[in-house]
Amino acid sequence: MIQVNRELIVRSNSVAVDFALLKDGKLIELHKDENDHNFNVGDILLAKIRKPVTGLNAAFVNVGYEKDAFLHYHDLGPQLSSMLKFIKKVSTGKLKDYSLKNFPFEKDIDKHGSINQVVKANQSLLVQIVKEPISTKGPRISSELSIAGRYLVMVPFSDRVSVSQKIESNKEKDRLKRLVKSIKPKGFGVIIRTVAEGKKVAELDKDLQNLLNKWTAMCKKLYKAPTPSKVLVEVNRASSILRDVFNDTFTGIHVDDETLYTQLKDYVHEIAPDKESIVKLYSSSVPIFEKFGIERQIKTSFGRTASMSKGAYLVIEHTEALHVIDVNSGNRSNKANNQEDTALEVNMLAASEIARQLRLRDMGGIIVVDFIDMVKSDHRRKLFDHLRKEMKDDRAKHKILPPSKFGLVQITRQRVRPEINIKTTEENPSGSNQEVEAPIVLIEKINVDLEHLLKNSKNEKGIVLNTHPFIAAYLTKGFPSIRSKWFLEHKKWIKIQPRDAYTYLEYHFKDKNGKDLI
Repeated sequence: MIQVNRELIVRSNSVAVDFALLKDGKLIELHKDENDHNFNVGDILLAKIRKPVTGLNAAFVNVGYEKDAFLHYHDLGPQLSSMLKFIKKVSTGKLKDYSLKNFPFEKDIDKHGSINQVVKANQSLLVQIVKEPISTKGPRISSELSIAGRYLVMVPFSDRVSVSQKIESNKEKDRLKRLVKSIKPKGFGVIIRTVAEGKKVAELDKDLQNLLNKWTAMCKKLYKAPTPSKVLVEVNRASSILRDVFNDTFTGIHVDDETLYTQLKDYVHEIAPDKESIVKLYSSSVPIFEKFGIERQIKTSFGRTASMSKGAYLVIEHTEALHVIDVNSGNRSNKANNQEDTALEVNMLAASEIARQLRLRDMGGIIVVDFIDMVKSDHRRKLFDHLRKEMKDDRAKHKILPPSKFGLVQITRQRVRPEINIKTTEENPSGSNQEVEAPIVLIEKINVDLEHLLKNSKNEKGIVLNTHPFIAAYLTKGFPSIRSKWFLEHKKWIKIQPRDAYTYLEYHFKDKNGKDLI
């Protein structure tokens, strides 16, 4: 089995913390935790119903955001009546036992009922953030609460035990269900997470006790609490990312802040003591994202076009309703025997890059991908299976439909927080108002063209690159310069000629007689 290296790189500054998840050195996820962020997925708040709206069968709820949150009837949870009664008793001080073992449950609410039958204006209830505020919308909430741990998710006011569908063995599912039922307290349901596979009862019990402690601490805050107020904060983003993605393949966690380093070391010690040594404090003068090549990958991955190997590229367009991704073979050198094989090869490359881009940008909603047309049905099936395999690691819920007769693949992907948009253009140094791509993005394109050129013209003696003076300086400065690296890699010296008349983005490869090569 091929060993996969995963690393988490954490960069801290005064206003935000950035988390980059690398898989074999390639950036696959990027998260930002800003200090002014008041609504994180998983936070539980004591909120107040502003008004139920019968026509929408939903209520608008005051959670302390500028726009009221939206709570649909189906997000109330069947045990709403029990929860409302519990909150009332706890917040007035009449109930001091938070364990639920002696708490009499009310009858489940009717699943086809109406909102105004079960809640009324100015009523207090516990809600959990399901989606952070996105665009012009307030946060999306649910009153079916769940408290997530490492191996288990605890659901108050329920008795159901369920197992993650990603655990495939029925024998293991039965074993885990049996174990959890033996340790589960009355009045709480439990969802067994994928990472619980193969774990012993002591580890599961420890996780459950942590969750019960969180529940107790939350209930203590309810007494005479104002509305709206936050009563349970999802663990900090660093710990929540580790809780959800950490596994045995992790080879390094690098942090450039001492306080965060201590927090993460303690957390890893708690969940995987034998892996504690992989948490390292980074203290070099070179910025951490620069050192691990993340800055470069951000610049080249977040533009409208995303380059792939062999000259192929994606064009990613965003609209309010959906995202459209177009797959292009570009000036790719055609090694395959025919057009159909070329299309399959490019599409397979594109599927891997699309799976990465969806996670990287946290794109949600409807995504339509226009792959290169393929005639053979077994090729279409191969592509579909490959895309599903590549997206298997994606934690966001998603559904992929098979390619349509037009070669379009539709994907829906859960969107729980705003999409990551990073500006990859810079001010034009030539003085015009139009912005241009960052030098590193242009260098990537020149690299791709040079590789293509050298593959297709092996006997070419003198290759000359004509380019804007800024880019020429960028390619030749320092040691080893980019041009020196080209020489070491391709055993060909590329002559670089600055051209004052060129625009910033313009470049041409020519032979020694000045004739265009591409």
